[in-house]
Amino acid sequence: MGVERRFTEAHGYLDVLRGADLTLRRGETVALVAPSGAGKSTLLQIAGLLEKPDAGEVYVGGRACAKLPDEARTRIRRLDIGFVYQFHHLLPEFTALENIAMPQMIRGLPKSEANARALELLRYMRLEPRATHRPSELSGGEQQRVAIARAVANGPRVLLADEPTGNLDPKTASYVFEALATLVKASGLAALFATHNMDMAARMDRRITLREGKVVEF
Repeated sequence: MGVERRFTEAHGYLDVLRGADLTLRRGETVALVAPSGAGKSTLLQIAGLLEKPDAGEVYVGGRACAKLPDEARTRIRRLDIGFVYQFHHLLPEFTALENIAMPQMIRGLPKSEANARALELLRYMRLEPRATHRPSELSGGEQQRVAIARAVANGPRVLLADEPTGNLDPKTASYVFEALATLVKASGLAALFATHNMDMAARMDRRITLREGKVVEF
């Protein structure tokens, strides 16, 4: 709340966020639509505890996180925040199932339980027959659905997506979004999507933008 972020430039400062306020609710999809340079990525980075604000506070599950040490912030990211990007960033040497199971095993879950959960998510995303395929053997839409399953494998509170369908053709993008939106509703996630796709934004529960460094609903 009241998040501020500025960057040093050659002749002074660039104020990107100026007291930005945003609350994400469980089971809700929120579209963040703003032109390049408005601060979308900065807002996502701060919301995901990848970057610290210059002022203001970030709450995850009611806990103030902005001033926590790096180790504590890393733990919160691992357990409570899922990330989906425009490019899937799957590990090429591992199968779809292994890519989803790995974050759970890093968390400390036994391999058998992690694999069972990964298979359940693949089934939910209609990808069970592709479980043993590596990313190079999957289509773009399949790769992105695996990335989504990986992002929610640890049961996070919040899902942050930066142009999650921007690299897909319209038909595949629509299918991937429907799968993602359904997953958000079913699991009670709070989801924030940065997108330039106005048709997709219109299908979400809320739409916000950034104006003069503040979050504005539209």
